[in-house]
Amino acid sequence: MTNTTMEKPAKTAMNGVDVPTLLGTIGVVAENRDLAKFQFRAASQWQHGTHSSATVNGYFGAGGEQGRPADFVIEADHPAVLCGGDNAANPMEYLLTALAACITAGIGNIASVRQIELKSVAVTVEGNVDLSGLLGLDDTVRNGFQNIRATVAIDGDAAPDALAKVVEQAIARSAVFDMLKNGTDVAVSIA
Repeated sequence: MTNTTMEKPAKTAMNGVDVPTLLGTIGVVAENRDLAKFQFRAASQWQHGTHSSATVNGYFGAGGEQGRPADFVIEADHPAVLCGGDNAANPMEYLLTALAACITAGIGNIASVRQIELKSVAVTVEGNVDLSGLLGLDDTVRNGFQNIRATVAIDGDAAPDALAKVVEQAIARSAVFDMLKNGTDVAVSIA
């Protein structure tokens, strides 16, 4: 008797992504949705002028408090032309970086699950802002970006339409894209 059923090849690690662990994690979370609830945190301290230093480490996720071996320290400042010390990227640039990083990570994961070997991925993000609002010169102009554009250049061992579907899925699952596109409630209190 001949077996005519084609077996799918097992998903293996690819592009630096441990695909079996990723799929296993998705399976465990599908069975216990409380494990999907996370809280990330950052704490910022003023240094001088417009320069600040933020620390990222502990977070709640996967059912409990989590930590990392060391703090991540993220410096921020304004450019000299905006009266800053130009010691680091500015907060708006970090927002653009967060979007680029989130899309890039999604592409890496999704391509790996689909067993597409990536050769290169480059995400360029730019945003336009009119500082008239931020500087208090015009209350009708918003303080933040008026628009943001991202361009993704991707190359891999799949057809262009398959690579485009990877990018589309990465955008559809991007937490940062979702927050920017749909807004997020933000509350600020004074201690």
